[in-house]
Amino acid sequence: MKTFCSVLLCMLVTAVSYSQIQNDSKKDTISIKTTTLNEVIITGNLTTDPVLSVVTNDYQEQIVQPKNVADLFNGINGFSVIKRGNYAIDPAFRASQYEQLNIQYDGGTKAMHACPNRMDPITTHIIPEDISKIEIIKGPYTVRYGATFGGLINLVTQKPDYGDYGIHGKVSAGYETNGNALVNLAQLEYIQENYDIVAHAGYRDFGNYENGDDVEIPSSFRSTDYGVKLGYNLSEDQRLQANWRQSYGRDVLHAALPMDTDYDNSSILSLDYTLSNLSTTINALTAKAYYSYVDHLMTNNRRPSFTTTGASSAVDATTIGGKLELNYKPFKNFNMFSGLDAMHVARDGNRIREVKIKNGVTLDTPLLFTDKIWQDSYVTDLGVFTEAKYNINLHTIFTAGLRYDQVISDIQDPEDDFAAMYDLEKRTEHNLSGTISMKTYVTDGFTLEAAYGRGVRSANMMERFINHFSVGQDAYEYIGNPDLKAEVNNQFEIGFKGKLPLTNGFDSFNYETSFYYAFYDNYIVGVIDEDLTRKFNPTSEPVNPKVYQNIDEAYKTGFEVMAQLDFLQDYYFKAASAYVYTRNKDLVEALPLTPPLTHTFTLGMTRAKLWANVQYNVVSKQDHISISFGETVTEAYETLDLRFGLNPIKNVTLGLAVLNIFDETYSNHLNFSYSNQADFDSTPITEPGRNFSAFLQYKF
Repeated sequence: MKTFCSVLLCMLVTAVSYSQIQNDSKKDTISIKTTTLNEVIITGNLTTDPVLSVVTNDYQEQIVQPKNVADLFNGINGFSVIKRGNYAIDPAFRASQYEQLNIQYDGGTKAMHACPNRMDPITTHIIPEDISKIEIIKGPYTVRYGATFGGLINLVTQKPDYGDYGIHGKVSAGYETNGNALVNLAQLEYIQENYDIVAHAGYRDFGNYENGDDVEIPSSFRSTDYGVKLGYNLSEDQRLQANWRQSYGRDVLHAALPMDTDYDNSSILSLDYTLSNLSTTINALTAKAYYSYVDHLMTNNRRPSFTTTGASSAVDATTIGGKLELNYKPFKNFNMFSGLDAMHVARDGNRIREVKIKNGVTLDTPLLFTDKIWQDSYVTDLGVFTEAKYNINLHTIFTAGLRYDQVISDIQDPEDDFAAMYDLEKRTEHNLSGTISMKTYVTDGFTLEAAYGRGVRSANMMERFINHFSVGQDAYEYIGNPDLKAEVNNQFEIGFKGKLPLTNGFDSFNYETSFYYAFYDNYIVGVIDEDLTRKFNPTSEPVNPKVYQNIDEAYKTGFEVMAQLDFLQDYYFKAASAYVYTRNKDLVEALPLTPPLTHTFTLGMTRAKLWANVQYNVVSKQDHISISFGETVTEAYETLDLRFGLNPIKNVTLGLAVLNIFDETYSNHLNFSYSNQADFDSTPITEPGRNFSAFLQYKF
């Protein structure tokens, strides 16, 4: 397996820390020291923030026990989750998913999955309690954070409390009745003027949950996580930061996948450096380097197929990358960002099959076979970019960016049948992407945003190199195609948001909406090839495998809308809706994993030491489906959730919730179907029934 190392950019934000000193009059004053950080993208600054972006936080008030980080997206308008159980959960946004979304930690760190069935997506390698906020750019409207096709998601981890030197920390615990789920976290930080240390450790134990019909769904898992973040201020204008974390998943049951995870071990190391205030024209130089490794073992030991064929797959993934960026102002009202970034992903691993029964006859000596999964492959992306922000006036800013990516891919240990299908040589692709946008503050309470982005995504490793493995929602074997063209997303969007002051007991009215249209070139989907037959169990249906191909014409269009009425100082009513329509013109159907129309209605109250809300979720029937992807029509459903929290004493937070109060039995349209399960048909997995949840946290 090849390795690769480079340096990569990360945007910065300034945090203010305070230290008390004595002046000549013996009175306490505040000495303000600025420390540059490298975690965030959106800072609340018009001259640097991307257009059409969203920041969300305060998760302990929204989701009491998230299974993994992907669960945090359930409350964000426009997002859905792709679920294969309680562990392997991926976020989806506007019918974009997987590598179509640029998901990263702390402004650039990545950890790619090892399992071809995505038992271990990036959202499993960090605990949700360590996420302080999620930053979202709704489309390919920036070129600074790697190749971005359908949107960018930055998961910002907890950082030190620079407002108070010394030792601080928190401990928390949570429990759910449905599945006897237990969550624990301990965090400790030590802050001084020149350095800071943050360490945390967490443990999660989730049992099988029951749906609304009291049917137990195989979905249990255990995970242990810890992390250490070290920061050192070399000077007032220089900061160096190191972040190390490891995660250990054990005995993970995947209801909608053919195998289960015995173990999933991941390690992530990142280094960040920032040098600011270099000169009157050069604002800052930022650098990031990161490394991650995922070691994954999956087996079918608990599945019905084990009686005939035992299977064990040990796979690994290595991700190495970095960024380097210069922020400078060559002219008045111009703010420029130029740099380079790189990411190298290498995967390998085999499946060992022990065939015990052949043609209905039990073998005295089982037959052993080795199947190459990733075929020792890698993909390397080297990018350069420039993005300029121009302040037309005090209220309007224009942004333009251009990006070039050189993508190199190779397969170093191909199976004979895969090598016979293609002329396998190292391949180099050249991708050009860009964006233009404008944001204007029409009045103090009204903002208008408009953007166009061209996002380009080269095929991922599964689409290139998988060989006769079932990796989709259906029962087909899939075959990769190393000659795929890069997907291109041409996306247009307009959005506006505002706030109106009210009277007579009504405090304010907030509103926000976005409308978008995107047309795709070279969209990648799996297409049945009737000239080929399946490799494993060749007499089983479906006989013909799917091969990844580019299609010529596809598009999506949709909207998100939100309105919130604040009244009687502490109360609010919020309504939000999201809809996306997709079309695969070549196959005359929807694109895969298109979510249905959704609405949420929330009535809540927020006070200094008390908050509560009741949320009514309405999800429409989805009959606009991708038949070629194996999707089926899913029925409409409605659920009701109640959440309550308070601070009974200083530094203590208590949260209580009742989720799915009416014990509804339902399936989200993006859920995969039960696979290789003894007591389940091939239908989408159902969600948990009624669930009581409690959360307790103490800070010191």
